[in-house]
Amino acid sequence: MEISHIRSQIVRLPVDEPLAGGPAVPGATRDFVTLRIGTDDGIEGLGITFFGGALTGALKTAVDALGALTIGEDPLRIEAIVDKLRAAAGTCGPGGIFTLALSAIDIALWDIKGKALNLPLVTLAGGHRERVPTYASGALMRTFPLEHVAKAAPLLVEKGFRQMKMQLALPGDTTPEREIERTRVIRESVGESIDLMCDINQRWDVRQAISIGSRVEQYHLYWLEDVTAHDDYSGLARVAAALDTPVAGGEYLYGSVPFRHMLEARSVDIVMIDLVRAGGITQWLKIAGMAAAFNVPVVSHVLPEIHVHLIAAIPNGLTVEYMPWSAQLFEEVPRPEKGELAVPKKPGLGLTFDSDAMRRFGVSA
Repeated sequence: MEISHIRSQIVRLPVDEPLAGGPAVPGATRDFVTLRIGTDDGIEGLGITFFGGALTGALKTAVDALGALTIGEDPLRIEAIVDKLRAAAGTCGPGGIFTLALSAIDIALWDIKGKALNLPLVTLAGGHRERVPTYASGALMRTFPLEHVAKAAPLLVEKGFRQMKMQLALPGDTTPEREIERTRVIRESVGESIDLMCDINQRWDVRQAISIGSRVEQYHLYWLEDVTAHDDYSGLARVAAALDTPVAGGEYLYGSVPFRHMLEARSVDIVMIDLVRAGGITQWLKIAGMAAAFNVPVVSHVLPEIHVHLIAAIPNGLTVEYMPWSAQLFEEVPRPEKGELAVPKKPGLGLTFDSDAMRRFGVSA
């Protein structure tokens, strides 16, 4: 079997918050690059990448350039193809647009492998279990009014979620007291039985993380996420050592090597892996194995349609972030039921691009 062709497309999905009806941003979009890799056997693999922002056009160009180098290759020899693409890219990696583009190709190759072997990705990657916990994300954003999130959080519980994530490091002229009050309101709105996570998105310094983090410990957060700069490994370690609340991090790291530095520094209690920043499924699994060697659990960042396979495949997979930014791209996706996601049983990713969405939201070349 050989790769015969590739086809990529930019798709701009409208920004919404479907879990609890959060405030919309008129005209805002989330821009994805979708990829189809075809073979001479008629098997087609699907890939996806994003985070290009204003450079999404350049990201598509990178996907096309790297994808062209796979023509004629055996799609089942994934490591060989990845090595070829790394060599061809010279020294423009390992981060940035190169890794984002590589991820789309790597994901599509795993989809082909699963379809060729008639096995779902979860089985190829380890097959540890068939259902995984999932948490609601994106419904309790820091930009939403306090009155809204106080109503949205109980609505998520009504929908069956047993885990959910809020955000602190509030916009504008915030104070520690405002941060603590927001935590109190959301915690009291859902009760103590719900796992409540909190994302800081690197907006605190180490001093703030320890100070405010210690003051919100009375609300028993499941984790504090990305509390300070993602590459301040010693600073993160100081926060993790000072707080009883577990510290999660990793979504902003590119490739696998930074995770070694993070784990060796004992910077986090929970490793969060972003599939497209990691470099695709191949690198994601290596990072998860590295975390297991340090006895650290792994969680995912966005793309729940694919991450459900990966978190379910490994013994140290903790929970899947359910932030359905990409759901409109596909005809059918796993949906949460009683706080869990069932892993698709179809071969490969078990996903099909929605042709109507591609037409409605696709960008002409």
